[in-house]
Amino acid sequence: MAGIAHGPDGGEHVQREARHHRILCEIDALEVVELRFGPDFEGVDPHMHRGHADCFFVLEGEAEFTLDDETHRFGRGSFVAAPIGTVHGFRNVGPGELRMLNLSAPNAGFAESLR
Repeated sequence: MAGIAHGPDGGEHVQREARHHRILCEIDALEVVELRFGPDFEGVDPHMHRGHADCFFVLEGEAEFTLDDETHRFGRGSFVAAPIGTVHGFRNVGPGELRMLNLSAPNAGFAESLR
């Protein structure tokens, strides 16, 4: 398997429901997607995954994350991990765009669902 490298505008750009996301990595062990949500984004309802960990790194903006029964508010530079079986969700609580890296390990097919 060849390595994967992208410049600042690289990856596969995907438009979905007025949102722009960027698929950066799709290999069996890992999937990485840059997510972008405007201030009107209502969020992702709490849910869990039985087959992969779901992790988020906040690049810009402010997000409110639900992890099991706790709520956390995080801004730029913050990291959140939801191991297999952890109930999690998030929403944009800032006045501007929320931009995050979403890492799924192993690959769960999220990028394919965006297409």
